[in-house]
Amino acid sequence: MNANQAIGILKENGYKQTKQREKLIQIFEARQKDQYFPVKDILEEFQDEFPGASYNTVYRNLYTLEDLDILESTSLNGEQLFRLHCDTDGHHHHFICTKCGRTKPVEICAIEQVNSLLPGYVIENHKFEVYGTCPECK
Repeated sequence: MNANQAIGILKENGYKQTKQREKLIQIFEARQKDQYFPVKDILEEFQDEFPGASYNTVYRNLYTLEDLDILESTSLNGEQLFRLHCDTDGHHHHFICTKCGRTKPVEICAIEQVNSLLPGYVIENHKFEVYGTCPECK
């Protein structure tokens, strides 16, 4: 995902191309693509250009970008983290380093096994993430 693709997705879905959304997308595009970042880090950089911006403004825009599949999010130690949407094709999950936030695609899924354990239930969505330490942080 790059900034032009993200702006295109915003427009296709009827959202305005605001300077705030552009800045958020630029922040993520400039960062490492395979890494999640905490909102406080994003807010600090965002406030360089928009000093009066609040957590609410940033969160609201981050969640809009997540709803449009421009960003992905995860929760780690009670903190919400975001990154640009992964470029890996097809259904997959992620290993997430608890030290640096880097990710690696995990291209297996246990949802079929879970389905077989829950006869009569309808699973609407699922999330499977593996946490640990990457080779660089080990």
